[in-house]
Amino acid sequence: MKEVLKNYSGIILLLLGIAVGSIIGVTAPGIVDYIKPLGDIFLNLLFVSVVPLVFFAVSNSIASLEQGSKFGKIILVMSFTFLFFILTAAVFTICAVYVFPVSGVSGSSEMIAEAASEDSWGNRIVSFFTVGEFTQLFSRQNMLALLIFAFMTGFAARKAGEKGQPFRVFIASGYEVMKELLLLIMKLAPIGLGAYFAYQVATLGPQLFGFYAKPLGLYYVAGIVYFFVFFSLYAFMADGQNGIKSFWKNAVYPTLTALSTCSSFATMPANLQAASKIGIPNSIANLVIPIGTTLHKNGSSMSSIIKIYVAFLIIGKDFFDPANLLLALGITVFVSIVAGGIPNGGYIGEMLMISVYKLPQEAIPAVMIIGTLVDPLATVLNAVGDIVAAMFVNRFVKV
Repeated sequence: MKEVLKNYSGIILLLLGIAVGSIIGVTAPGIVDYIKPLGDIFLNLLFVSVVPLVFFAVSNSIASLEQGSKFGKIILVMSFTFLFFILTAAVFTICAVYVFPVSGVSGSSEMIAEAASEDSWGNRIVSFFTVGEFTQLFSRQNMLALLIFAFMTGFAARKAGEKGQPFRVFIASGYEVMKELLLLIMKLAPIGLGAYFAYQVATLGPQLFGFYAKPLGLYYVAGIVYFFVFFSLYAFMADGQNGIKSFWKNAVYPTLTALSTCSSFATMPANLQAASKIGIPNSIANLVIPIGTTLHKNGSSMSSIIKIYVAFLIIGKDFFDPANLLLALGITVFVSIVAGGIPNGGYIGEMLMISVYKLPQEAIPAVMIIGTLVDPLATVLNAVGDIVAAMFVNRFVKV
């Protein structure tokens, strides 16, 4: 019993914190505003620590690979895995809305729509991949630019040979230090996540039973089925029965973290810890999980399809027209890549969807409220999907 308590004490405390937070959110919503700062402090500590972790993890993983290693194959398999998982989630959701159609959905003027950026698409593309100042790299809003810079830094450290050895030692040491810092911060998780969960329950809970119950119910049922069935299938493809057992044994903590924070970004430390316990080599986990946090999103893929479907219901157009379905898949892949790993980070993708389909303005509130309300489960699918993706890559690239 002592061994069980030792191994699962973190999960037990986190569950206790979430349970207490949920009870407070339901029974005493008036005090939620007073305890929410505890959750914000925890998340802020997590965010400022995860940004340098991403840089050190990716650059160290590339720099530490031996010359002639399987780095190219890792990237190729990882890219295929991400695309395969995202499209599978999208196609599964299309099948779900076809078999279980939703009716009686219309727009809501009560939700404040965020204005789309007036920047040109050229400027937006530039901002996705690069920033104008070095200091802007270390912002969670510029994760894709940071990943590219970390890639280039790791390559440069490898190319430098012996002269780059001190720098390679530095980034390896930096990675270890940031891991330890995050472990310290995660000790505050039961309090921080409990406070944040209380806020979620108090603010979002009543809306779940309101006007958007049908599409939300469809998303949550489909998402839960995808979570258990498809993730188990991917784990089985990665390592047979042992893969399923190992995945679900170690996916509990990341799942609870994702559910509580609504942030793939905040779940990354738990994912890296789970990957290590599963036995995924650092050279794979330290690439797939940080990159997957930005570029691989099963939950965003599914929510994108649901939002497009609801928008088409609102304007009375046929979502299942082949041309609309193909365009929906293309948008979904793009949205899954550019949506940030932060709470409610899908607004860029939602504006893109409205723009591409030339949907009327009244469709925007419906799309945005759905995006907000599906965020908890979408984050779980996004974040935990990175673990099974790393297992999948490890299956085909032995290092």
